[in-house]
Order: sequence, then C-alpha cells, then structure tokens
Amino acid sequence: MDAGVPAPVRRREMAAAISGAGRCRLSKVGAARRPPPARVRVAVRLRPFVGGTAGANGAPCVRGLDNCSLEIANWKNHQETLKYQFDAFYGEGSSQRDIYAGSVQPILRHLLEGQNASVLAYGPTGAGKTHTMLGSSEQPGVIPRALMDLLQLTREEGAEGRPWALCVFMSYLEIYQEKVLDLLDPASGDLVIREDCRGNILIPGLTQRPVTSFAEFEQHFLPASRNRTVGATRLNQRSSRSHAVLLVKVDQRERLAPFRQREGKLYLIDLAGSEDNRRTGNKGLRLKESGAINSSLFVLGKVVDALSQGLPRVPYRDSKLTRLLQDSLGGSAHSILIANIAPERCFYLDTVSALNFAARSKEVINRPFTNESLQLHGLAPVQLSQKELVGPPEAKRARGPEDTGSSEPLAPPAAPQKFSPLQKLSSIDPAMLERLLSWDHLLGSQGTPLLSTPKRERMVLMKTVEEKDLEIERLKMKQKELEAKVLAQEAADPKDKENCSPTVLRPFARRTVTVAKPLKKAVVIPLQLIQEQAASPNTNIHILKNKSRKRKLESLDATEPKERAEDCWELQVSPELLAHGRQKILDMLNEGSARDLRSLQHIGQKKAQLILGWRELHGPFSQVEDLERVKVMSGKQLESFLKANILGLAAAGQRCRPS
Repeated sequence: MDAGVPAPVRRREMAAAISGAGRCRLSKVGAARRPPPARVRVAVRLRPFVGGTAGANGAPCVRGLDNCSLEIANWKNHQETLKYQFDAFYGEGSSQRDIYAGSVQPILRHLLEGQNASVLAYGPTGAGKTHTMLGSSEQPGVIPRALMDLLQLTREEGAEGRPWALCVFMSYLEIYQEKVLDLLDPASGDLVIREDCRGNILIPGLTQRPVTSFAEFEQHFLPASRNRTVGATRLNQRSSRSHAVLLVKVDQRERLAPFRQREGKLYLIDLAGSEDNRRTGNKGLRLKESGAINSSLFVLGKVVDALSQGLPRVPYRDSKLTRLLQDSLGGSAHSILIANIAPERCFYLDTVSALNFAARSKEVINRPFTNESLQLHGLAPVQLSQKELVGPPEAKRARGPEDTGSSEPLAPPAAPQKFSPLQKLSSIDPAMLERLLSWDHLLGSQGTPLLSTPKRERMVLMKTVEEKDLEIERLKMKQKELEAKVLAQEAADPKDKENCSPTVLRPFARRTVTVAKPLKKAVVIPLQLIQEQAASPNTNIHILKNKSRKRKLESLDATEPKERAEDCWELQVSPELLAHGRQKILDMLNEGSARDLRSLQHIGQKKAQLILGWRELHGPFSQVEDLERVKVMSGKQLESFLKANILGLAAAGQRCRPS
C-alpha cells in the first residue's frame, strides 16, 4: 500500500470494494479482474429568482466562479465565503439542454454495454428538482430527453443485420410515507423490495410495460405522473410529497452463438425536497408527509456519510429509499447527482445543507460491471441428425446388420473431442457446450464459474469432470458383467428360467419370500349392542367370524409352493342390514337438519351447510353417492364415510325395532 495515500481515501476504497464489488459476481470480465471504480459525478444547478418569494429582490447568497466551482457566504463570518468544487456547475442562465448534454447524455451508452446508470435530483423544496427532471412542453427535462435518445439508440443497435436484438421496458413508482406504490397500477398497494442471489435490487409485482417509441412512452408515463402525490405548501404550490423513480430496462439478446444476454437499467429519480415546517406551515397530513420525507433523506445522508468515510456498515435497510438506491450509491451503477439550489437568502441554510451533501456524495465510489449471461435456450434451433450425433459407425450399428446393404468396411471410431481450456465457445460442439454450461451453473452457485475462471482453476475443474466420466464408465462395465452372468445362468438352467423372472437376481438360493397382503379393518361396536343383537331372533348380523385361511409361501428354489394355515377374522353383515343403513343415511341427508347431519361421522359444520345448500338448490338426494356431486368428499372419503356410519345406524335401527 502506498504511503502517500491518505488513510480516509484507503478506507473509502475498502468500503467501496465491500459494498459495490462484493455484488459483482455476475461480471464476465473474469474472476481475476475487479471492475474499475467509477466515482459518483455531482452537478449543481442554481435556479433563477422566483417572483413572489421572500427576499427575491435582495442579493443572491450563491455565486458561480466557473463551470465547476461556486462560492457561498459564510454564515459564521460574513467577510468570508465558502468555496465548493464539483464536476459541473450550471448557473441561472443555463438551459435544460445544457444540463442534459453536459451530465446525463454521456452515461446512456453504458446501458447498451449491459451496465446500470442512475440520475438523482436532490435539493430543498422549491429548488427546481421536478422541473429539472420533467420540464415542460417548451423546455423538456432530463426524463423525456433521455428516453428519446435511448429509444433512438436501441432502434439503431437493434436493427436487422446487427448482432443484438434490443427491447426497452419501463416501470414507474413512488415512495410515499415509506410505502412503495406502483404509479402504472395504483390499485396494487404497497410493494416490497427484495434482493436476489446476485445482489440485484428488485420489486416483485411492479408493473413493467414495453416501450418501442416515444409516443408509446408518453402514453404510459403521462397518466402515471398524474397519480403521483403532490400538495400545496407556503413555499411551493405543487410540492412533491413522495420520491418518484422511473426505471427503464434495456434487454439485449445476441442473435448468433453463443447467444449472450445483457441487461442494463436506468434509474431516473426525482427526490422530494427537505422541508422546514416552520416556513412551510405544514399541518395534519402535510406534517406527516414532511416527517416521512425528512426521515428518508436523513437516512440517505447517513448512507452517504458511511460510504464516504469507509465505515464497515452502510445503513441501506433503514429506509425504503436507500434500499432502492443501493445500486446507485456504492453499488454497480454510473451515478449522476444533480443538486438543485436556490439563490434567495431565505433558502441559505437549505442551500448550505444541499452543497455539503453534494460534496460528500462526490467521495462515493461505485464499481459498475456488465450484467451478461449465456442462455441455454439459444442452442435449441440447432438440430443435428442421428449420423452427426452418434457418428457413422454408431449410426449403422443402430440400424442393425440387416439394414446395411453395402459391404464397405466400417471406419474406425473417431477419437472423442477434447476440450481445450483456451478454445472459443463458438467453435465447441453444441452438445458439449450445453454440458459445460450445466457444469458452469452447478459450480457457479458455489462461487467458482467455469467459463470465466483462470486457466489453472479451469484445468482442475476439467480434471474433476474426466474423473467422474471414468467412474461412470467403470460402473457401466460392471453392470454389463453382472447382466452377462445372469444370462449365462439362465441359459444353463432352463427350468429356473420358467419359474423366475429373468430380471430377478438370486444371490441366496434358499431364501423364502413371504407375500404380504393388506390387512382388513374391523369396525368396533359397543358390547351392549352386540348382546342385544345376539339375543334378537330377527337379526342376521355376525360381528366377527373366525375363519381359517391358508397363506401361500413362495420359494425361489422350490418347485411347489408351500401353504400354511392361518387364523384371521372376517366381518360379515347381512345385505338387508346394509341396505337399511344406507337408507337411514339417505333419509337423514334429505330430511335432517344441520345438527342431525353433524351427528354423522366425518360430517362437520362446513360440510353440513354445503349439503343443506345443495339440497335447497337441486332437491333431495337420490342416493348416498350423490355426495360426490356436492364436492363435500371424494370417492375414497365417501367409502370411509359409509363404513363409519352404516353399521352404527343399522345397529341403532335394530335396537329400536321391536323383537
């Protein structure tokens, strides 16, 4: 480490490496190379005096020195001034075109390289942030100009004959009182912010609309902009009460092999301004909105302080705003911060606070990388014939000797193709490439991608693959030997071949296998009921009967099966009694109340209500099996229902019947 580098700078670089480069696992620049750092660029815009503002006729508190620096009066000593140096300074006479062309337009080219970019408008309320981002029909702001140029670039790069096909999608949301709301679909409610395994920030359920022209963009954006929450204060008649984020995603798919895919995201963020409630006069709902805005901006300041000072913990999760800006500040995006300030002396404290925030943001370091991946489905259009897949000798062997009409000698089988670690992906056989990509996906989840590793690590992985292939070949040879032994035994002993299946291996000749049968279920009836039924001369029910049953034993080496007598119990019920029980259940289904239905086994409150409702709509039940039509129970459940209820109802009927 260089001794001349100050300690704070070293801490900032280490913090940037932890927060930004730690999420660069998908970068295709190679595991041995780190993405180059990109500092957050800061531009300051000074708006003109606004008529009607207190102190509008006085001298300004801010003055520009050149295109990159400005000075402001020191409130501690009026004889001195505070000077600030930024990447760009736009004075009162600057236009929307100057700001866009000087700071925003240069970062759009990174989207076509599969990298992320973000533009943030920061400043106090009434400083002109929304005007900078949106503008007007006469003076369009950053958002319409950026979308117009981006769509033009995608049309040119994605034209026919170009190697890439491009698609543009847009999403629009606002963060209102710590709630993420979809402006394209306001009825979706509060959305959650997630982070995937690659470190990318995403919002499940956020509406995404494809955009092919600027007219189509306006068709979606203008109605959504009217859904944004605004309100009137003493300082601004249309004050933004939420943070608005326009997300534009550019998807690129390569038309030829190796069918790569890139994804670049552009965040265009209009932050709500910090407010002093003593000057804005906020009350009620406006006061609550102001508290949420100031709280999120305070967390944003803590994040910038932690990144600029190189602290080990960055409080991204303390606010929805900073969670969403995780890629923009200390992450993987090319970021531009446009700090809007006002010249009036009544905004002096807000202006100093905004300039200090911009100065700290200039020290934040991002590490952009290319979001690129290989798509396996790109290999689907490649169709190979059988001859190309298995080779000429294997193809003829697959057809059989009777199909080969020519007597030409077979060519020796070709040696298996070996993969060189330095071989290009476009020159590899598609089947082998698909196999390598599957290994890359499997091993890449452990942090070691196969196709982007150095030569030494790649050779170790390829050696592991070869060892696994050899082990598979040994297992196949062992299986063939076992099959050959079985076939030889069957050919030597035809009598055994008739008695046993050819696929059954017999390691033990005298082993006896017992074929088990499923056990039958018995229904237990109360003892008093059994005694009454036994004493009654009219009953024909036998509850349990001891029946001798022979159980067959199968032996693999015996020519005759053995039989063994075994005691078992079997339930026998007279058909008349079963029919009587089914009729009792049917009568209860047609005439019983909800309480009567609940007295049946397997019928609860919900099923009883469904049965009553179905009976009112369709009339009485014709048979017990109609319960399946009500969708109260399935066929198996109906069988259990009958077993549990028929005997009990029939026995109760026998008990109530006079002897």
